[in-house]
Amino acid sequence: MPWSPFRKLTPYADAAKQRGVVVHHLNIGQPDIETPPSVLAAVQQADIRVLEYSPSAGYDSYRRKLAGYYQGVGIDVAAADILVTAGGSEAILFALLSCLNPGDEMIVPEPFYGAYPSFAVAAGVHIVPVTSHIGQDYALPPIAEMERVITPRTRAILICNPNNPTGYVYSRAELEQVRDLCLRHDLFLLSDEAYREFCYDAPYVSALHLAGMDQHVVLLDTISKRYSACGARMGALVTKNQAVAEVAHKFAQMRVSPPGLAQLLGEAATDLPAAYFDGTKAEYHRRRDLLVARLQAIPGVVCPVPSGAFYVMAQLPVDDTVVFAQWLLESFQHEGQTLMISPAAGFYATPGLGRQEARLAYVRNTEVLSQAMTCLEKALAEYPGRTA
Repeated sequence: MPWSPFRKLTPYADAAKQRGVVVHHLNIGQPDIETPPSVLAAVQQADIRVLEYSPSAGYDSYRRKLAGYYQGVGIDVAAADILVTAGGSEAILFALLSCLNPGDEMIVPEPFYGAYPSFAVAAGVHIVPVTSHIGQDYALPPIAEMERVITPRTRAILICNPNNPTGYVYSRAELEQVRDLCLRHDLFLLSDEAYREFCYDAPYVSALHLAGMDQHVVLLDTISKRYSACGARMGALVTKNQAVAEVAHKFAQMRVSPPGLAQLLGEAATDLPAAYFDGTKAEYHRRRDLLVARLQAIPGVVCPVPSGAFYVMAQLPVDDTVVFAQWLLESFQHEGQTLMISPAAGFYATPGLGRQEARLAYVRNTEVLSQAMTCLEKALAEYPGRTA
């Protein structure tokens, strides 16, 4: 089981804080945007005398409201197509356990969400990476490259759209190529869509918007980023494939039920007006523009402009971002401050890739981001392992 690529350096960050250094956390997607007060109030004001189990698939009232939310973004599903999960993490794990057997293979464009390898280990599944490149802004790899690695053990393709860690938003044309590949080879398409509300320069297209894919798509979701409610641990597995849904429900019964209080929070969130997202999206857009502009102004840094989510992948002029990230926390400070980043090697399955890349999350306000970028610029000038 691998360490989390965005949490493994936490002991060094903790030690820096104990020395009095302010650490700007750009390593993890934990927003500082306020959780909507009305959503928290649903839990705080709940009249509950016994906190009982919910149904294994989640409360019917919540599933019906979730169905309404999905219908609002053009995804035609019913409550029966939704399994409420303990965060997006459980949705991903249940999808792997339900769609693949131990020893089966899953094609994943890399770089990918850093926890996917852990879920694959837990499910006994092999990740088969197909590499996207910073020079192409991390666009979908050529479909021929994905088809070339299909074997008799291939069962699924896993994508994240908008993408974590790259921020790339797959176009309808790209997704239709993936659809055609899945239909040719009878593969599942597991689609992690945690960041659908945050598309800035490209339209959001769901895997469940693709014609002819109802029996192939398993949509993986979470309210963590949508409502800045990461600690609620509330997600969903959504599929029209009843065989998959039935198997996933068995795993849901294994863990008895999803969190009850979090479902109250999630249900209240579905009552927020659509305009709620206007403000959060605009704020992330401002943060993205600031972070990208500052990164692109640093000599030697290569940084594509991400179209969605709230992450930037950047190539840094250093020997190894793992070493550099640790050095930032152990040996560097500027005016009592430093920053924490996620080395990109943990987002690749191909050995050796990502050594000069890092993911930075623009989940802090613009003042903090500006201070963090000043730290990064100063650090790159001082770092003994700087490269040309």
